[in-house]
Amino acid sequence: MRLKFLFALIISSCCLAKAQTAGSTDPVIMTIAGKPVQRSEFEYSYNKNNSEGVIDKKSIDEYVPLFVDYKLKVQAALDAHMDTISAIRKEFLTYRDQQIRPSFVADSDIENEARTVYDNTKKAIGEKGLYSCSHILLLVPQKASEAKKDSVKLRIDSIYTAIKKGADFAEMARKYSQDPGSAQRGGDLGGPYAPGAMIKEFEDVAYTLKDGEVSKPFLSAFGYHIIKMNKREQLPSYDSLRTNILQFLEQRDFRQRIAQENIEKEAKKEGIVPEALIDRRAKEMQAKDSDLNNLVREYHDGLLLFAISDSLVWGKAQKDEAGLERYFKEHKKQYKWDAPRFKGIAYHVKDAADVKAVRNSIKDVPFKNWAETLRKDFNSDKTIRIRVEKGIFKEGDNALVDSVIFKKANVKANKLKDYPIDATYGKKISAPQDLDDVRGEVTADYQNELEKNWIEGLRKKYSVNIDKEVLATVNKH
Repeated sequence: MRLKFLFALIISSCCLAKAQTAGSTDPVIMTIAGKPVQRSEFEYSYNKNNSEGVIDKKSIDEYVPLFVDYKLKVQAALDAHMDTISAIRKEFLTYRDQQIRPSFVADSDIENEARTVYDNTKKAIGEKGLYSCSHILLLVPQKASEAKKDSVKLRIDSIYTAIKKGADFAEMARKYSQDPGSAQRGGDLGGPYAPGAMIKEFEDVAYTLKDGEVSKPFLSAFGYHIIKMNKREQLPSYDSLRTNILQFLEQRDFRQRIAQENIEKEAKKEGIVPEALIDRRAKEMQAKDSDLNNLVREYHDGLLLFAISDSLVWGKAQKDEAGLERYFKEHKKQYKWDAPRFKGIAYHVKDAADVKAVRNSIKDVPFKNWAETLRKDFNSDKTIRIRVEKGIFKEGDNALVDSVIFKKANVKANKLKDYPIDATYGKKISAPQDLDDVRGEVTADYQNELEKNWIEGLRKKYSVNIDKEVLATVNKH
């Protein structure tokens, strides 16, 4: 009994030692909302966000609160079940699967596919092989009369006779061929071509020729041709074409197709759906590869962070008119300008009477509705009576405003064609009067307030414990 107990104790001690050794390689650096965060995750995030080229680099101690805030927001999103939102889950799985699917394709799969492409091509080419040739073409219109055909036939025959007597084929092609693309290359059609690449009349003649041989004139649907065979050859060996075939397969996304075929085949064999197979493979790969695990988790958490931040901060601030108005009134004094602005319009009309008409149209209308009111009153789909620029102008923004409102003597506004009469309407103000005068700045500041309050609430709601000893080992182990 004592021997059995001693043996069991030794075994358990060894197992415990191994477990402690394994765990110590990636210790817990902090616990947030009861969930452990490994040192490797913190290091991945810190090193990525403080790499070379990053302007505002942080020390490890400076980065800790930023990382904690990030993890708290993600936890809040998880508690709000945002990870179950179909759009978010679909986007995450699409990204994750892009990392996982290639694992279902072995190099041998691509090699076999390349070999199949080669074998099928070779079979399609058959004993005829490939050819490269040049030609001279004299066009014959489809509805040409017999007289016209005879005239073209006489010309092609005379060209053929000249070639047979020693005239240079390329020179004759450049001079007489009516195929502009090949004519400038001396009739060269490139190649090599396989059976079926050219029209039947052309191909039938081409395959009767040997290297260097010139055909007699013959008629196709395009006109009369003379062919010079430059080279007849068989399909080169697989090894000589392998690189090109592999590139062809990659360009046409064959790897994805093979992956899908292998996934479906393996899933059917195991009696599970393909999604379950990919999910299992993802867990296996992430368990073995910390970089992949960090990458996938980062994308997942990033989606959640964006969704909850937009819901509680960014989107909320932009839509919360009451909140924006409140914030502006409470902080109105902090929004100052270094110089007065002109809040109004610079406009151009055809008729002098419209100068006053424009002012009467908007004098009792809120500033934010001026553009719509003017469009409705003066510009229809058929008639444009006014050209207008609305805004809050500082000196230098608009030449007409500079000249009329800011009294810049050396500034002259360019006249608009067909709208010779220039005018302005509005008022010069020394500081923002309402929310719309500084909406962009107020929205940004209101977002910051919402963010600050949110973070304070999260830190009260969730516990955060940081292991200082482990933190001190970051990037030093």
